Amino acid sequence: MTKIFRANLPSLIFVFVQIATAAQVSAEPAPLRVGIIGLDTSHALAFTQTLNKGPKKPEDAPRVAGVRVVAAYPQGSKEIESSIKRVPEYTEKMVAMGVEIVDSVETLVAKVDAVLLESNDGRVHLEQLQPVLKARKPVFIDKPIAASLVDALKIFDAAAKAGVPVFSASSLRYGMATQAVRNGSIGTVKSAETFSPVHLEPTHPDLFWYGIHGCESLYTVMGTGCQTVKRSVSEDGKVEVLGAWKGGRTGVFRQENGKDRKGYGGIAHGETGDAPVGAYDGYDVLLFAIVEMFRSGTPPVSVTETIELYAFMEAADESKRRNGAEVSLGEVLDKAKAAAFR
Repeated sequence: MTKIFRANLPSLIFVFVQIATAAQVSAEPAPLRVGIIGLDTSHALAFTQTLNKGPKKPEDAPRVAGVRVVAAYPQGSKEIESSIKRVPEYTEKMVAMGVEIVDSVETLVAKVDAVLLESNDGRVHLEQLQPVLKARKPVFIDKPIAASLVDALKIFDAAAKAGVPVFSASSLRYGMATQAVRNGSIGTVKSAETFSPVHLEPTHPDLFWYGIHGCESLYTVMGTGCQTVKRSVSEDGKVEVLGAWKGGRTGVFRQENGKDRKGYGGIAHGETGDAPVGAYDGYDVLLFAIVEMFRSGTPPVSVTETIELYAFMEAADESKRRNGAEVSLGEVLDKAKAAAFR
């Protein structure tokens, strides 16, 4: 009996190795081909660099294992010069990272499993999204999701009808300190103040283009439930938006001033203390959430929260038009819904 066991030992070891190898292979995530629409933003390059060359932190490599950008459709904005002029340079850099350049969104979606809609101009997103939804490919739509609250509503409605997972977010949502507060590090947030640059683009509502970064940090820690918004000018001459949430909670967004509010940041006041929020921790933290959504089919940010965020920013513009009067988010949303679904 002992002789028989010894004689078969090499064969048994071979079988065990094969089983272990098969288990390891099955545990590895399936390859995921990603396509990009719009090469007029640095986000396209940053995402591709991480997926095709590897994350900045080697220990993060498993989070994007098997995911690669394989194709891109260059056209983003059709009119914004600051965006259009980037396309030739960014296209060349994408080719250098092994990305195929295609001549239409329809061609792109046939070659990929998921899509990053990166066009810098929110006005083209609804149009560019249609072939993606028709092909039923999950899609991340970079900020701003649209150039109006009306189009944002149309985008989410079209995605829901197509049964396609969609989400949009600023990378500021996934800052480590901001996420810690979101996840309860200081209990329920009673009030918060955030700040970021507010570069303006005449074709978009004031905060949609760049102020969205600080506004998204604010919403990440405050959550939904804002009822009214009032926009004014801070003592140092910058944009200031005060939001009143249910239950007496308050949130304030301010434009950075290069001094005591430099770049991106803020503070949250919670049940158990205060904590810094709103810092920028790079693009990879957002990309990891995108990849997880591509694989799971579950958007990490609710439609309700994203829509309310854009209603908050639209209400700030309406308050400006009314010389700083308080504006109801309900009023703004009702008006947008009437226009979107008439």
